[in-house]
Amino acid sequence: MAISERRLTLAEFLELPEEEPALELIGGQVVQKVSPKGPHGRIQTRLGVLIDNYAEPRRLGLAFSETRTSFGGASPVPDVVFYRWDRIPRTPVGRIADDFTTPPDLAIEIISPSQRLNPLVLRCQWYVDNGVRIALLVDPERETVMLFRPGAEPIMVALDELIDLEAVLPGFRLTPRQLFEALYLR
Repeated sequence: MAISERRLTLAEFLELPEEEPALELIGGQVVQKVSPKGPHGRIQTRLGVLIDNYAEPRRLGLAFSETRTSFGGASPVPDVVFYRWDRIPRTPVGRIADDFTTPPDLAIEIISPSQRLNPLVLRCQWYVDNGVRIALLVDPERETVMLFRPGAEPIMVALDELIDLEAVLPGFRLTPRQLFEALYLR
């Protein structure tokens, strides 16, 4: 839901004060992120931990949660992003930068109960159309994962199939079933 009828440029948007939940600029419109519910938060944390536990020791890259990325004339705050090691935004002294102004290698959106599917499908498609190598749309309610790549139709990944992240995380293995197991306390 747009919170302003007036369309803004990226520069105008970036002058606005930060809010919680975060504001995003999508298609020139300012929208506010939905506050995550329990399953969303658990999946978001799980993905970040799994990716970092695999990628960081191998210096493949790092995952970031709820990090503003400004590129392609927009400023979304994906639930999880991953940047390959050599692409992590850095300051001149090598510290992680405050502002991320290049597309991530992987962008992940997780559907919250009050969100509609179609706007998030369009957002994931926008990601890959604007330089993101892979986008995932994770639906904790339906326990599905949709994978987006540039120039290809989205793929629904079956529960026991591998989520193919080879292009950005070589050797990383994860199925939707393994991901959604994190929602069950046994």
